Order: sequence, then structure tokens, then C-alpha cells
Amino acid sequence: MAVRRQRRLSPTLSGYIARQFALWFCVFLLGIAGIVLLAGTADRLDRLAGREGATFTVVFSIALLRLPSLIQEVMPFVVLGAAMFTFWRLTRTNELVVARAAGVSVWQFLLPAVALSVLIGAATTTLLNPFGAALLARAEIMEAAFGRSDQRATMALRGGGVWLQQVGDDGRTMLHASGASEETMTLYEVIVFRFGRDGGFTSRLDADSATLEPGNWLMRDVWMSEPGLPTEFRETLRVPTDLTTRKILDSFAPAETMSFWQLPEFIQLLREAGFSTQKHRLEFNKLLALPLLFTAMVVLAASFSLRPQRRGRVGLIVLAGVISGFLLYFLSSLVFALGLSGKLPVWVAAWTPAVIALALSLPLLLHLEDG
Repeated sequence: MAVRRQRRLSPTLSGYIARQFALWFCVFLLGIAGIVLLAGTADRLDRLAGREGATFTVVFSIALLRLPSLIQEVMPFVVLGAAMFTFWRLTRTNELVVARAAGVSVWQFLLPAVALSVLIGAATTTLLNPFGAALLARAEIMEAAFGRSDQRATMALRGGGVWLQQVGDDGRTMLHASGASEETMTLYEVIVFRFGRDGGFTSRLDADSATLEPGNWLMRDVWMSEPGLPTEFRETLRVPTDLTTRKILDSFAPAETMSFWQLPEFIQLLREAGFSTQKHRLEFNKLLALPLLFTAMVVLAASFSLRPQRRGRVGLIVLAGVISGFLLYFLSSLVFALGLSGKLPVWVAAWTPAVIALALSLPLLLHLEDG
């Protein structure tokens, strides 16, 4: 029995495959970025229609600022499309057929594209994500300027605890707490500063705890101080508020607007303050898993694109690869939802899509190589 001898992939062929993959990656990236930008502009025009000052230039600027963050979401499809087209084109022109006849294996074909996909994944996590997060935060600030002028709450976390600010018709209230319980929405060691419409200080409240109820904060063991008056103690005091648990939790910086480098510190602050870290830990692990996910996209593309070309089957094979990519996307959405709800550990939810893609595509490549 003759045994085909495998040859080492030459630097020339390796560089050629890498250049082809890089070229089609750029083509797909620019094409999808254009589509996303047009769709984002149309969506923002619809959302901000009729708002004073929301000109086309402003709306387009908001859509442009959101683009890097949205590109990050569709990047797996860019890698999948670029890899499929690269391998399909090289197979159609018989370049890879000749190389395989010379003893170069499928795994050696994949090395240049896999190496580039890992680099792209690392760059997406460490460079594109911080850049996109900064621009997304700026876009949300610009868009908020055209929103309704309802009373709003903002929350911030610092090393010393939780800061909550509420702006209402009667002035501004700032609340500080050393810790919190998200289940009961109770804040501990609370200090409240209240300011009038003119910005002048009106009173200070110091309480052991404050529990959010419908329409008010129920504060216990309260010391109330007002300018020119003696300090007064009350066992309980209800302070009116229009805040709800959802409004308070939504006032945190969304995970998507935070840089990969900022997430670990913010997760630690959330944990110390007593709030759930589920969403931010999931986002951090998703970013860590990107290089492996992009590698899985290349292997998945190769399992469909490196097959011998037969008349009438090329379109079906490419279509099967595209459908597999979309099925993986929906599976990812489902698994991420289970991770957010706590049904799955965060690291399992974040890494499962890439592992499943590799588990499905590697046997197909093994069959292709052996067959």
C-alpha cells in the first residue's frame, strides 16, 4: 500500500493563503460594515424622527459611532465568509488540489488562516472592543440629548461604594451607600444629600439602611440635618422617589459600553457593592473566547469549502455552510440567554458556541482528509 508522504507547507504557499484570506476578510468586512451602517442610519432616522436638531448629519454621526461595536457582533460572520470564499476559490482554481497531490495536508492549509483568525480575534478583543465601547458610550450620550426629558437616575460605582443620583422637578438628590442587596434592593450605611432647583444644599440624611418600595425609599434609623436647625433622629422615614429596581439596574453602564480592560475592575466593584455580575462576566468571557470562536469559523468554512468541485453541488455546499453559521448564531443567542438567567455557568455559556462549532466541523475535516 502506497503511503502519501506529507510535505511541509512552504513559506511561499503559506504566505499566499494568508494574503488571500486577509484580502477577502477586508472585502467582507467593508461590505458588511456598509450594510450595517446603512441599516443603522435608517434605524436612527426612524427613532429620532421629528426630534428638534436631529438632522441627517447628526443621525449619521450617531450611526457611525455605533458602527465599531456592531461590527464586533457580526465579526464571526465576516471570518466565516472570508474563509469560505478563500478556500472555495483556491479549490476551484485547483491550487489546493495540486498542493494536496504534492503531499500538503488539509491541516497545513488551515494553518495560515487559523493563525490570522487568532490574531483577528485577539485584535478584536484588545483593540476594537475598547475603541468601539468608547464610541458607543459617546453615541448614547448624543442620542440621549434627543430623548424625553423625564426624571432620570444615574448610578456609579467607586471603591467607596455606590453613588446614585436622581434629578426631579423639585431638585437633585445624591445618595451614597457602602453596600447593597440586589434581591431586596436595600442599601446599607446610606447618606443622602438633597439640593433644591437652584442647586443649593437643603438637607442631609444619614441612615443605617434604605429599602426601595413603590414610590419611596423606606429609611431606618435616620439622622436628618438641615441648615440652621438641630439634627433630628427618626426611627423610620419615607423619602419619595419615582425609581424602580429596573431603572436603578439599567442605570449601570451597559457591558457593551465598557472596554475589555475595564470589565474586570467593574465586575469587582459590582461584586463588592452587592449587585449581580452575571451580564458583565458573560461579556468578559465572550471577549476572551473570540480567538477560539474565529478559529472555529475557519475550520467550519474549510469543512464545506475544501471538498472537490462537482457540477450542481457547489451552491448547495456553500449554502450549507452559511446555514450552519446562522444556526450557530441562534445557538449562541440561546446559550447566552441561559447564561444571563443563571441556568448555565457564565464561562460555559461564553465558550460553548466555539466548542460546538469545532466539535461539528473537525469530524468533517477528518473525513475529508482520510477520504
